[in-house]
Amino acid sequence: MSFEQGLSGLNASSKNLDVIGNNISNASTVGFKQATTQFADVYANSVYGSGGLQTGIGTKVAAVAQQFTQGNTTVTNNPLDVAINGDGFFKLNDNGSTTYSRNGQFHLDANGYLVNSTGQNVVGYTSLTTNASGGVTSVSSPGNIQIDLNNLAPQATSTLSTAVNLNATSAAASGTFDPANSSTYNYSTTATVYDTQGASHSLTLYFSKSSTANTWAVNATVDGVSGTVSPSAIPLTFDASGQLTSPTSATSLTFGALSTGATLGPVAWDLTGSTQVAGKSGVNSISQDGYAQGQIVGVSIDSSGIIYGRYSNNLSRPLQQLQLASFRNPNGLIPLGDNQWAASQAAGSEVINTPGVGIAGTVQSGATEDSNVDLTNELVNMIVAQRQYQANAQTIKAEDTIMQTLVNL
Repeated sequence: MSFEQGLSGLNASSKNLDVIGNNISNASTVGFKQATTQFADVYANSVYGSGGLQTGIGTKVAAVAQQFTQGNTTVTNNPLDVAINGDGFFKLNDNGSTTYSRNGQFHLDANGYLVNSTGQNVVGYTSLTTNASGGVTSVSSPGNIQIDLNNLAPQATSTLSTAVNLNATSAAASGTFDPANSSTYNYSTTATVYDTQGASHSLTLYFSKSSTANTWAVNATVDGVSGTVSPSAIPLTFDASGQLTSPTSATSLTFGALSTGATLGPVAWDLTGSTQVAGKSGVNSISQDGYAQGQIVGVSIDSSGIIYGRYSNNLSRPLQQLQLASFRNPNGLIPLGDNQWAASQAAGSEVINTPGVGIAGTVQSGATEDSNVDLTNELVNMIVAQRQYQANAQTIKAEDTIMQTLVNL
């Protein structure tokens, strides 16, 4: 026996206690990943390979391996907090230096950039292509995510879609159309449309049944003023089953000049889906594409990482999108502190995806990922490591007793 084995055991046990203590101290650190100490035995080199009688000269710490298992998710009150459910990492930029993190505690700085608690920029896709319904079809331009805090400019109405049912049992309207005389029309409804300055206007549609079977006429006024809409009357025809047969395409509505100097229209009015069947007249659906100016009142993030701006005019618009990086061997990442890691050759090349694509996982807004430390298990590990340390100290004590006996001979 020599002191070598006991000393190596003390050093390894001390390192193990350090790792366990670090796990325990970070049990409440968002996005923290616990580590385990991996040991290896040590033998002296044998020149001729006759190592059958070797007893070994102790132990060593082979590696401190982080465990990238999923942590629990905790809901927060910050819509910019983001938790990852999967294997991905947020990509951060600090003046050109790239790091990776699982800590999604984000906020906006004074310039609208999305940053973490240490001020590093969150990287994502800054240019989104959307379709007519507002869905994102493609993304491009990776860079620092910046939320546009400016007002949403108004948009004039250019299309109006209205699906109505007109009561087939109604009697024909009498006389020349007059919006002030309800006997000259059978049914009316109002739609809101917007001019080029974002001001709203009431477009009232009046449906008058003709004495000719399955035939109606539509007149319109803007803000209750007659003679401001062209064409003045639009004929509607239905077949025997009450389905619309004419017009077959959208009708272009033009409007008179506005006193404010803004322009209203032309508006392509589509009546597709309208019917004439027995029953109360009413609107089945109505939509138009104009809106007033809006101020941003909040942001939200969906499971695919798309950041939406919510505006005071009740609209929501996709602005930018988060990206996630994944690695073939995340244990090869280099821990930097501040809940961040750096890439390394051992980790492999980064793979960039949007949330929900590949193995990177999805994201949850208004939530954070807890540390994956099992506090109860770590306390038990600490007791075991402490006993190992004491046992190695005992071997040194036994060696000291033997040495003392030899000296006293």
